[in-house]
This record gives sequence, C-alpha cells and structure tokens, in this order.
Amino acid sequence: MASENTAQGLRVTDKTLENPMNLWYSELTRGAAGLTLKVDRILESTESEFQRIEVIQNSLFGKLLVLYGSLMVADNDNNAYNEMLAHVPLFAHPKPDNVLIIGGGDCGTLTEVMKHPEVKQCTMCEIDRKVVDTTRKHLPHLTVGADDARASLVFEDGKKYIENSDQRFDIITLDLSDPVGPAEELFQKPFHQTVYDRLNDDGIMVAQSESPYFNKDIIRKMYANLKDIFPIVRMYICFMPIYPSSLWSFAFCSKKYDPIGNFDRARWEKLGLKTRYYNAETHLSAFGLPQFAKELV
Repeated sequence: MASENTAQGLRVTDKTLENPMNLWYSELTRGAAGLTLKVDRILESTESEFQRIEVIQNSLFGKLLVLYGSLMVADNDNNAYNEMLAHVPLFAHPKPDNVLIIGGGDCGTLTEVMKHPEVKQCTMCEIDRKVVDTTRKHLPHLTVGADDARASLVFEDGKKYIENSDQRFDIITLDLSDPVGPAEELFQKPFHQTVYDRLNDDGIMVAQSESPYFNKDIIRKMYANLKDIFPIVRMYICFMPIYPSSLWSFAFCSKKYDPIGNFDRARWEKLGLKTRYYNAETHLSAFGLPQFAKELV
C-alpha cells in the first residue's frame, strides 16, 4: 500500500530459506527514503498468478505479509489500518446492514467488520485467493471474520464485480493496493462513480488514500474527483509504522452522514469491542488533520 514505491523485496533461494543469515528487507519510497527490516526468518515465499507473496519474521514486528514487494500487515502494527478502515464508517452509519469490501485479501478489515452484530451480510471481493490462504496459514487472527456465517468471500476482479452487480450496499470499503498498474483504475473518477451508484441513498464509501506526506499529487486528484461525486468528503488519518512516513490516510465519502456529527458513541460503548488502535477518541481525532494535509483536500 505504498504508492510510488520501489521495493527491493526478497530474493529467495533454498539457502536463504534455511538460514537467512544477514538478510534485510528494504522498501523504498520514490527512491529517496524507506523502511529496512532485518529478516529473522522467511516463513513463506511463493507466487500466485497475480503477484509474489512472502511472509517474513522480524523481531520487532513479528510476522509480516509482503505482496509484490510491499508490506501489507504485521503482527505488531497495532492493526490500525484495518480497524480505522472498518469501524469509522460502521459507527457513523445508523443501520449498516450490508457491507462490501473490495480487496482486503488479508481479511483484517473483514474480521473487524464482523465484530458488529448490526451487520447482516458482508461480502469481500478479492482477486487473489492465495493471499487469503497464505494469511490464514501465517496470520490466522486476521482471518477469523472469514469464518463468520454472515461473511461471503468472492474471488474475482473487484472492478468487474461492482460494475456487474445490481446489489445496493450501506457501506463499501475500498481496501486496495497502490494506484499503479491494474489497480490504478480503482482510484479514478469513473470507478468511484460506479461505487456511488451501488450505494443506498444514505450509503458511505471509505477508501485508503495513501500517504499525505509522500503522495500529494495522487491525493489532490483523488479528492477533487471524490468531491465531484459525494456531498460529504473528509480525510482521516492513522499511525501505521510499516507504511511510508507512518502517516496513512483514508477518504470518508458519504451521501448523508457526517463522520463526527453522526458518530454513535453510545453504540461504541455498548458493544465494548476489543481493539488495539481504534476507540472513540481516535475516531474523532483522526479527522483533525495537520495543515499540510488539509491543504491537499
């Protein structure tokens, strides 16, 4: 999820699998900065028909899932990305019966959505089944929601799925990879218009929207397009230590509900959800942007 990155990734041989020795993983952002982690063990190194998939072990972050050379999730990232992507719209919508997740192959967002008893059905459309299988094997706590009777997993292209669907949703979550290659279309105005059309009259869309520090041009264009479609568009942020700059953003786009004015604090307190990052205070404070981020949107 680190747009414009060139990740060194892993060059795995049988020897490194057995004994990584002094193996390091580096993910570079725009060729000028990056995050480097010592690889204590390589737990998985495989390839699907869509991408390369690795799971590595690091003494600080625990197990980390790496897709196409970019860090996705880790044992010790406080689950901030998944929790903020799921709970912010769910606690802003008064009746979130039907939820759709586009992407989200590690199932972390799905698992957070399934913590809400109000949700009657959640469909996750992920193109790569092998990502789900790999996460289930190595990071099973993220995939608990996939076994919920209300959850439905669909393995196909998310763009085609939503274009061909006539179903309406209360919340659509775009848990997408970087806006490069095939995923680039999913950050463009035509796709966002299609998402808008698949929402109920009081529906909410949320989407990951990259690093406000490193991805300014992408954010300016994305939010300008979203404001042409949705009457309510707000950026919110979280701390993600494995993502570029550690500051990550999300777009909250709604036909009716304001993320702060319609925040259901009473429901949050009643449910008593077990979370590692999200709470009532982070929900509200996440919309308080630093000045440089406010100027982007």
